[in-house]
Amino acid sequence: MKKSILQFYITTLFVVLFSFSAFAQKFTTHSVKKGETIQSLSRQYKVTPESILNLNKEIKNADELKPNTILVIPLDAKATEAGNVTVKNTNSTTASNNDVVVVQEEPFGFETYKVKRKDNLFRLAEKFGVSQDAIKKYNKELYSVQLKKGMTLKIPKYRKVKPEENPFNEDFFEVYTVQPKETRWSIIHKYGITMDSLLVLNSDLSKDDTNIAAGRKLRLPKLAGSTTENQTTQLYISYTVPPKKGFYSIEKEFGATEKEIKALNPEVKELGLQEGMEIRIPQKKTSNTKVNTDNFIFYEVKNKETEYSLTRKLGLTYRELITLNPELQSGLKAGMVLKLPKGSDGDFEVKNSLVIENINLINSINKDNKPNLVIMLPFRLDKIDVENKQAASESVDRRKDANYSLGLYSGALVALDSIKKLGVSVNVSVFDTEKSVERTKELLFKSEIKNANAIIGPLDSASLQEVAVRAGANQIPVIAPLPAKSEISLSNVFYTVPSDEVLRNHIFEYVKENKATQNIVVITDDEHKGVKDLIVEQFPAAKSLQLIEKYSMKNKILALLSSKEENWVFLEADQFNTINSVISVLNASATDKIKIRLFTTSKGRAYDNQKINNAHLSNLSFTYPSVEGEETEDSFEAAYKRLNKGKSPDKLARRGFDITFDVLLKLAYKNNLIEASKFVGETTYSNNKFNYIQVPSAGYYNTASYIMSYNDMWVKEVKNN
Repeated sequence: MKKSILQFYITTLFVVLFSFSAFAQKFTTHSVKKGETIQSLSRQYKVTPESILNLNKEIKNADELKPNTILVIPLDAKATEAGNVTVKNTNSTTASNNDVVVVQEEPFGFETYKVKRKDNLFRLAEKFGVSQDAIKKYNKELYSVQLKKGMTLKIPKYRKVKPEENPFNEDFFEVYTVQPKETRWSIIHKYGITMDSLLVLNSDLSKDDTNIAAGRKLRLPKLAGSTTENQTTQLYISYTVPPKKGFYSIEKEFGATEKEIKALNPEVKELGLQEGMEIRIPQKKTSNTKVNTDNFIFYEVKNKETEYSLTRKLGLTYRELITLNPELQSGLKAGMVLKLPKGSDGDFEVKNSLVIENINLINSINKDNKPNLVIMLPFRLDKIDVENKQAASESVDRRKDANYSLGLYSGALVALDSIKKLGVSVNVSVFDTEKSVERTKELLFKSEIKNANAIIGPLDSASLQEVAVRAGANQIPVIAPLPAKSEISLSNVFYTVPSDEVLRNHIFEYVKENKATQNIVVITDDEHKGVKDLIVEQFPAAKSLQLIEKYSMKNKILALLSSKEENWVFLEADQFNTINSVISVLNASATDKIKIRLFTTSKGRAYDNQKINNAHLSNLSFTYPSVEGEETEDSFEAAYKRLNKGKSPDKLARRGFDITFDVLLKLAYKNNLIEASKFVGETTYSNNKFNYIQVPSAGYYNTASYIMSYNDMWVKEVKNN
């Protein structure tokens, strides 16, 4: 035991020493000129080609150097110990006049800060103008535990660089303001520089956190020709409106907004967008000034890809790719980052504006991976007399926590059986948390938890937070099976239930995709004013009515309905009486002349009340976003019945299966859930789908959901047109 501890401290000391030696290094930047190569630059700066490539990882091949690319070049002179970064002029005789050196500097003092609710490292770094690494360096407990509310931190203070000390020749650089939804990838693509160059030119950017805030100021090299003011002539194209085409679809395809189309086509403003209309659309030019995630997605070319394989995968012709990416004229090379029009339809998925290939997890299983799975649920065996079958059954029925746990676990057992049949060996450990934080803390000392590849549960927020903080020190992912909230940032938690915002945005997207000339009406109660504002923001022409009486106001509702256009009505309320009354009025008002379809952004429990007439909901084609899809007689249901003596699964059992099977397949693929989530897009199972997006320092959030609709007394999933 003593020997292992000694080895640990020796290893730790080595890592620390290595880290400091890695910081004690000077760098310069170099703007590549025509004809220069990695070899010629290595001779010029008296360094090895490998050392240049190591600092510029976007350069996959020593032969692929483009003019105006900014490279980071290592220098031999030593610098001060790691701290904040200041940029100074170099006196090297081999360097050009515009070269810079990055020198590490010590803080001249500290200030204390008490962590508040919802704080995370990214926000603190932005607030105090220091890097996340600098905060961690002087608060070493953050290397092993998560940021917690109430913590007192030492924030380093660094000397400001005076304007006269600015080493950059402003004739060659400009200050760029990050636009909404832009990413680091889109910015470096626009300016033709590497990621390492971006970090050197903007030394306060975090190397670990790839997020970048809108409004952020960046130093970037001036684009060629950016100082020339060219006059341009606007060109237009003629377009025949096809069936069921709306403004949103046209904007996605051509980049022309509803306002622009109406300004160019007065008849559209007067009559609305109609099938067969001949309209003018402004032709958009490919511009270097708007390469952001509103317009484009990005794809990194893989090794051995050809023009033929690339065009088949991306769904674009090679001519179209060259138009968007002129550098392809010099040949297709691995590592190139290509921009594609947003909305491109190919054999891929898009995640964080980056194209990822579709992965069949079952076909990608590595049977050498043997995941360690831990399930922590409040079965409440401390409150249930398992010796008395009848008493135990009655107790489970009374206890929501035990009921939820047994439902989820019954589905998880089917997932374990299914993964076993695929040839994957899983070590599973199941613990009863008893819905007690103290009991949960005791369980965290068990070796099974320390060696876990993933932990499913607990259900209550306090216990989940305790597990996530302790597991986070070992980068163990924790899966929240039910809706969960935390007072602190939990970067290792996978939140399986999509947020209200995700669901709301999904129904907005569906309506925009399918809307043509419909009359949008919004009916809300007093508690949903904020939702009404969000709907009107998405659909500015919408008519709205706020219900101020106990029951709906029939005449005022009828006054909002149109007999010329189909009425799409959003109903936003929680109270059963209000919902039932409005539905009755709308159903009675629907005729051959007055077409009505009912929507909501959030289907609460009131809609499941037995007094709500499902025939009315079906007549109104009631449509809503949902966490869960259709319950079908699929292979899961057959397996569940086989293991449970013919009993049909409920929603909890389906959810338990879907969550567990998704986790196990990803662990069988990569043996690391966090790594797998970088490569795997949307996955769909019996009744749930998952597509996790990482929010820096806050965890992984499921952004996948369904659009459901009542149709002929059945509830079915609907697809976009």
